[in-house]
Amino acid sequence: MDAETRVLDAIEEKVAAGERLDSRDGLALLESRDLLRIGDLADRARRRLAGDEVFFVNNRHINHTNVCGNSCKFCAFSATEGAEGAYTMTLEQILDRARRSLDDGITELHIVGGEHPSLPYEYYLEMISALHELDPTVHIQAFTASEIAFFAGRAGKTVEQVLLELKAAGLGSMPGGGAEIFAQRVRSQVCSRKISGQGWLDVMRTAHGVGIKSNATMLYGHVETYAERIDHLVRLRRLQDETGGFGSFIPLSFHPANTELADLRGPTGFDDLKMLAASRLMLDNFRHIKAFWIMIGVKLAQVSLHFGVNDIDGTVVEEKITHAAGADTEQAITRDELIRLIRDAGRIPVERDTLYNVVRRFED
Repeated sequence: MDAETRVLDAIEEKVAAGERLDSRDGLALLESRDLLRIGDLADRARRRLAGDEVFFVNNRHINHTNVCGNSCKFCAFSATEGAEGAYTMTLEQILDRARRSLDDGITELHIVGGEHPSLPYEYYLEMISALHELDPTVHIQAFTASEIAFFAGRAGKTVEQVLLELKAAGLGSMPGGGAEIFAQRVRSQVCSRKISGQGWLDVMRTAHGVGIKSNATMLYGHVETYAERIDHLVRLRRLQDETGGFGSFIPLSFHPANTELADLRGPTGFDDLKMLAASRLMLDNFRHIKAFWIMIGVKLAQVSLHFGVNDIDGTVVEEKITHAAGADTEQAITRDELIRLIRDAGRIPVERDTLYNVVRRFED
């Protein structure tokens, strides 16, 4: 028996017993080439924690501006103010995009954008308030932890004050973006102007403390090491133990095209599936592990349902950030197609709202 088999045997014993994996276990998973065995372990963990239901949401993305002062090396979406291709939507343009999707029965508006150096804080408050008034039944999931910290700095307020004001205006929850990789070594190389990894965690702790749920992410496949990926997962797991405020975890596969890291190859499908499976195994206190089909494609997202995943995001509509980095996936998918993908994988499709309340279960 070789060393890798012995290590995986030990991990399998822990998984079977429902024991928590440690950092060494996580590193062994990412270093292993036995993808099918890792996938099987993740699938067992998924079945025990989340059952055979696979969730999706009927949602619309709105990226209100691509103007950003961070200049992150992994980002192909951002532009400097006044540059060719830079844009900032007016409030009416944002409302128009939302109106166009209301007839499709969306239950969520997902809003993230650049950290615009000139926009006043009131722009964001007015945006959330107007969208909430447009249809109070539609959940607004908006602004990354990095954006929230930026707003606080611009407005001269605390993070808690900003979160409470946005919540009063109609903010329902926060997406998980901006986490990237928590390790400072990585952030110094690829996003030195952005909030620190600890800063991201602190904002999320504050959000959870005032009753705002969120997701969590990790952008992998650029300059980070496997050990730094696992450190990221462990730090998320620790905060989830503390607050219970994360709804799902979404590993985001790096797309290098049109970025300052375009010389990198980015993750393969093998790496994507292994990362999703390892996330399920390490994050034993996250009920939902999500495959973002925009980044890995619908076919690999479907396969990932046998590698620990139980959520494939949603209908999306007009995603700009990943497509700016060369993604060749569609910018939207129909509810019927999502249902078909889930059923063909042998799972039960469940349309959810943002907070995982069941909208409709498709058992037949």
